[in-house]
Amino acid sequence: MAIETTSLQGKRVLVTGGTTGIGRATVALLVEQGARVVTFGRHQPELEDSLRHARGINPAANLHGLTANVATREGVAAVFAAVDLHLGGLDILINNAGLAVAGAQDTPDEEWRLAAETNFLGYIACAREAIHRMQVTGSGHIVFIGSVSAEFQSPGSSVYAATKAGIETYAKTLRKEVMESNIKVTLIEPGSVGADMQDKSPEEQREAIARNEMLYAEELADTIGFALTRSARTDVSVMRVEPLLERT
Repeated sequence: MAIETTSLQGKRVLVTGGTTGIGRATVALLVEQGARVVTFGRHQPELEDSLRHARGINPAANLHGLTANVATREGVAAVFAAVDLHLGGLDILINNAGLAVAGAQDTPDEEWRLAAETNFLGYIACAREAIHRMQVTGSGHIVFIGSVSAEFQSPGSSVYAATKAGIETYAKTLRKEVMESNIKVTLIEPGSVGADMQDKSPEEQREAIARNEMLYAEELADTIGFALTRSARTDVSVMRVEPLLERT
């Protein structure tokens, strides 16, 4: 039998934190496959780079971007106003916006609070808004980008690991709350991935990738694409993706 898949052509997608790393690669993959995309980040230069990169892959891309801080109510409101304006609804949410952070005892108060609010409350707020829109149309798919840090709990990552552990629990529980609304929920937990938030320089990241100790962001985008394109009856609930020699 032929394996049934779901096309991304014309799908209305919001990618949070789509300006660097996994988010940037995912925006490019989505527009390549014909999805209509809204994305955002906190900084204009990175936003412009992501939009330019995606349009280089698909010059006819239906793609819109804005700067916003998902850690604030105002930022979330601005993002979903853009979704309503440019997409007129929502089929897919990629909940990806996140900040690296160490332990609270080693980090200025405003920095660890911003990371916690971005990585946890921002995810919940965006999921909530997405669900309201998906329930109107009768279907949807939410992808949460978590982290193996939730399990590995490496020293120096306590706040970050705690936010990712919270997202793991939230995503798994939310799935049971919205499945009757025909809304899928997928949790993807990457290991080490090349990105701006890494504490390694770009050259060190390239060397780590060459040693199979780190993944390209595009490999995680491909994983997201796999989860999104399964059959209507298939919900890829949890995926853990690590480099061959994960040393976290």
